[in-house]
Amino acid sequence: MADLAGMLTPETLAEMVTGGAIDTVQVVFPDLYGRLLGKRMDADFFIKQVAGNGTHACNYLLTVDMEMEPVPGYAFANWDKGYGDFHLIPDFKTLRVVDWLARTALIVCDLRNISDHSPVVQSPRHVLNRQIEKAGNSGYQVKIGSELEYYIFRDSYKKAFKKAYSRLDPAGWYLEDYHMLQGTREENLNQAVRGHLKRSGIPVECSKGEWGRGQHEINLRYGEAMDMADRHSIYKQCMKEVADQLGCSVTFMAKVAADQAGSSSHIHLSLWADDQNVFDGDETFGPVQCSPLFRWFLGGWLAHAPEFMVFYAPTINSYKRFQSGSWAPTRIAWSYDNRTAGFRVVGSGPSLRIECRIPGADCNPYLAFAAAIASGLDGLENRIEPPAAFDGDIYAAENLPKVPSSLHAARLTFVKSKFVQKVLGEKVVEHYARFFEVEQEAFDSSVTDWERQRYFERI
Repeated sequence: MADLAGMLTPETLAEMVTGGAIDTVQVVFPDLYGRLLGKRMDADFFIKQVAGNGTHACNYLLTVDMEMEPVPGYAFANWDKGYGDFHLIPDFKTLRVVDWLARTALIVCDLRNISDHSPVVQSPRHVLNRQIEKAGNSGYQVKIGSELEYYIFRDSYKKAFKKAYSRLDPAGWYLEDYHMLQGTREENLNQAVRGHLKRSGIPVECSKGEWGRGQHEINLRYGEAMDMADRHSIYKQCMKEVADQLGCSVTFMAKVAADQAGSSSHIHLSLWADDQNVFDGDETFGPVQCSPLFRWFLGGWLAHAPEFMVFYAPTINSYKRFQSGSWAPTRIAWSYDNRTAGFRVVGSGPSLRIECRIPGADCNPYLAFAAAIASGLDGLENRIEPPAAFDGDIYAAENLPKVPSSLHAARLTFVKSKFVQKVLGEKVVEHYARFFEVEQEAFDSSVTDWERQRYFERI
């Protein structure tokens, strides 16, 4: 990874610190939402102390809600236990320049318990790493690309907050999917982010307009699963911080407005061994030339999609995206190069891969990738056969199983799943069951603009 522009080794970091090019190191980890939390370290202190010993943070950070309030009901950390610390261990494969901030580097950390230095099993990075290790023990390497969409608004984040996030000014004023003229109007942000990411060790393929007013996506080069999850999170951080610098705002909400397309995070996945894509093969399976491994991996991913839905669609808002004719899937089925499918198979030969179109832009990539890998590996282990490929408009196929329609329903399926219990373990399932319950409770107790507009005068 150090051969990518912006990636650092401990030695190159030390040289840059000595020369004055770096004076701050961000020491971060992803929380349950996928947000990067952590500390800004003096670079000299990082080299002398943190690089070899790690640092600490309060363990309540894996039990907070969106507002950073500690939430009761978690066994991992609570008031009775006094909210102690966990240990942050830097992963030096992630050490990189933060090109959009002055004299700053960043490193992603793994979490360890203070008592025995064992992994914090509830941490998103560990949840993904367990599935990567399982694939590795079977001789496979998982390669993933995530296509992350977002909306750009001319209002700054502060102005958007003061306007209660309503009546915002979108960066575009008509649908701009692949539209070069309209896209030029947003290039001050998109071009800056593409360059910053490339100079921060995150290879970029392209950006393009999407099917909403002011909606875009930047596509990163695919990579190994953990690298891609880290890049995904850093990309979101970069996009928000650069937008803030430019006086505009960006949202990764799954559904920002009822009359606009949702924002997705399509997952492209292939399985590799000995530098070869093992999905490639000579068998004819419907419209695809593939190997049995492709067929079984697809079968497992399809079979377990409802059980892991909360990892693909983690918020109340996530489920507003699943509407017919919206480019978001409504049925769990697969097809070849068909954008109405929840699972769209694309490519051929060495480029053959599965694109899952279910996750929204609000997903935590570590959890979504872990769910995909765990499901596919179970398909390999048990030789789960997928249904036949569907040909046609899947939106109109009423006999196909539906994508779960609410966080409440998806959470119940997650909690009751014996497969999820087996894959994640009881502690992890209990922790995330509480996390999604908190999201549901927050919505159930709130009064929305929809309610005021509907009932204020006429009830």
